[in-house]
Parts: sequence; structure tokens; C-alpha cells
Amino acid sequence: MITGIAFAVLLFIGAPIGIVLGLSAAAYIFASNNQVLLGSYPIQMFGGVENYGLLAIPLFLILGEIMNGAGITTRLIGLARAFVGTVRGGLAYINVLANALMASILGSAAAQIAIMSRVIVPEMDREGYDRRFSVATTASAGLLAPIIPPSMMFVVYAVLARVATGDMFLAGIIPGLMMTAGFFLVIFCVGLVSPFPAPRPLGWGDRLRLLRDGALTLLIPVVIIGSITTGVATATESAAVACVAAYLIGRFVTREFHDRDLPRMLLAAGRNAAVVLFMVATAAVFGWVLTFGKVPQDIAAWIQTIATGPVSFMLLVNFILLVIGTVIDGIPGLIMVVPILLPIATDIYGIDPVHFGVVVSINLVLGLVSPPVGIALFIAAAVTKMKPGQIFLWTIPYCVTTAVVLVLLSIFPALTLYLVR
Repeated sequence: MITGIAFAVLLFIGAPIGIVLGLSAAAYIFASNNQVLLGSYPIQMFGGVENYGLLAIPLFLILGEIMNGAGITTRLIGLARAFVGTVRGGLAYINVLANALMASILGSAAAQIAIMSRVIVPEMDREGYDRRFSVATTASAGLLAPIIPPSMMFVVYAVLARVATGDMFLAGIIPGLMMTAGFFLVIFCVGLVSPFPAPRPLGWGDRLRLLRDGALTLLIPVVIIGSITTGVATATESAAVACVAAYLIGRFVTREFHDRDLPRMLLAAGRNAAVVLFMVATAAVFGWVLTFGKVPQDIAAWIQTIATGPVSFMLLVNFILLVIGTVIDGIPGLIMVVPILLPIATDIYGIDPVHFGVVVSINLVLGLVSPPVGIALFIAAAVTKMKPGQIFLWTIPYCVTTAVVLVLLSIFPALTLYLVR
């Protein structure tokens, strides 16, 4: 009881989720007056981050910093323009396609939405698109970042669930492509109701130039996914190799990367990685305390009275996580729910942990565009100087599409496990 009260109060006053988890666990220990638990507290925290796979988090953050400094972002947008730039509504399709390409490199929704809001929304304004639609499309397409590999959410889940990070990356490919195709369908349907502006002409010479400039940037996702699928490198090692590839491209191909910026990039990546790793450490303590207090067992008994099979369990989890995702960000939400729900999913309902991880991640990602928190809405609104409420209604079709993908994944596990197997 004391843990729940401490958790609710700290969350209500807006404390960082890492502090919420750590202090809630400490409240239980002090209330129980168990000296053994108290002595094990720092050991559990250290054990939570004592995992080789977590090295991928700072490496992917460094990769994102180098990619931005190397001018790779603009070239990825140009590459998308070469493919769909002459279609009516082409810039909207470019928005989604460029986000999908960037998702295979960045792995962070917040960073991706901030970048794309600055780059492509002004371009869509110049061509006459409704600004609310432009910003909503940018915010929604940013949801692809934590799903299409590499993904920091998948790295954290792999550590929590003790599964291979490479398996999580492979499992995210088909769901990511399904979401991309669904977003294309939304854009097509919007264009039928409200015709888009005619696209600017793009000659074959310009198209070939964009393809030439952007083609080499695809080397980075090829290095990441290719090295994992062929067994040449682990997910962590592939992130390190991708950092080197991005540096070389920025230094000698695009020639926009400057060595003097590297210390600043390393500091920014280290600061962001420290926040994530602190949450992982406190989550280890929180999950340990919950297990000691038999909370998962009690929740499992309640769920079994409602869910009679794997599909009904997954649909129930979808509903619960959609609610949680509206108030808690992706990785913190993941850290909170996995220690409780994963044992129920695997031990009672026989659900593959990799499949469960993909569904949980997409669920929590959907909360990025859902009020009252909706961090994706706030980031896109802040960058484009709009109000989140103006954007939300235009994100609903994308949210519905993502929900349909979730239901399909819940019913057909093979959609996530095919490439893994």
C-alpha cells in the first residue's frame, strides 16, 4: 500500500520517473523495516545496468548526434523526394518516408520529431499544405522511430526481458513497414477529401542527383541491420560500427562534419544516456520490490479472471497500456510495466517475449501523440509555434491506423516473429 501511495504522489507532483521508481521502492523497504532489503538496494540498482546490451544506448545517441552534424538528415529527405516527390501530396509522403528512413538510424522519437518539424514543415508551408495537417503528419510519423530498428525502446526491453537485442530489431521491421504503409493510406484518404497542392516539377537530372547524394547515407542502416542478421556483430557492436560509418560519411563525403563539434556531441549523448540508464537502474529496484511484495502474482490472478487466452490477454494489455501511455512516456512506461506484465504473458499465456515486447512498445509509443502528456505533440507544437490542441484532431487518423496494426499484431504473432525465426 505504501509503495502505491508514494508512487501516485510522486507521479502527481511531476517528479522524474527515475526518482518515482527509486523512492517508491525505498518507501516499501523502510515501511517493512527489512534490513536485508535495505542492504540489497544499491546492489539491485547496480545489477540493473550491469548489462553489455545497454552500451547500445549511448552509442545510438552518439550516432544520432553525428548524423545531424554530418548533414545526413537533409540528404535522407532528398532521397525520399526522389522516390515520391512528383506525386500529388508528395511532400506528405516524403514526410513519412523520410521519417521511416531516419528511424532506421536515430531510434529516438523526440529527436526525430524535433528535426523533421524544423526541416519539412516549412517546406510544406511553402507548397500550400494545411499547417495543422503538416505538423500532425510530422508528429505521427515520428512514432516510427522507436519501432523501426534500431530502437532504444527495444534495447531497454531486451535488457528487461533478457532477450537478444538483435531479435527485437528484426521483430520491429514488419510492424514498422505496416505502420508506414498505413500512414501512406491515411495521406491518400485525406487527399481524396481535401485535394493536396500540385507538386513542384522534379526533372530526372535533379532526381538522379538526390539519389546520388542520399544513397550513401543508407549505408548506416545497412551496416546496423546487415551486421546483426548475418551474425557478424551484436546490436551493440553494430551501433559502434555505424558511428564510425556516419563519421566517415560526414567527414569525407558530405564534408559537413567538423571535429571541433565532437566533444559537444559526446557530452549531449552522455547526458541523455545517463537519464535513460538511471531509469533502468531504479526500475530494477522497483521490479525487485514488486516481486518481493507478490504484486505480479496478485495482478496475474486478477487478469486470469478476465482474459481466457493469449489473444484476449493481449487485447486487454493493449487497452491498459493505451491508458498508461497517455500519461507516461515510452521508455519510462516500458520500465514500469514489463516487470509486472511480462511474467504473466510468458508463464501463464505462453506468449513469446519478443512478440510481447513489440506490441508493448508500439502501445506506449502511441501515447506520444495522446493527451494529456503527448510529448510528440508538444515537441512538434513548440518547434512550429502552434498549440497542441490544434494538432491533435489531425493525428487521430494516424492513431487509429496504429491501433489497427496493434490489433493485427496481437492476433497474428507471426507478423513480428517471422523474420526472427
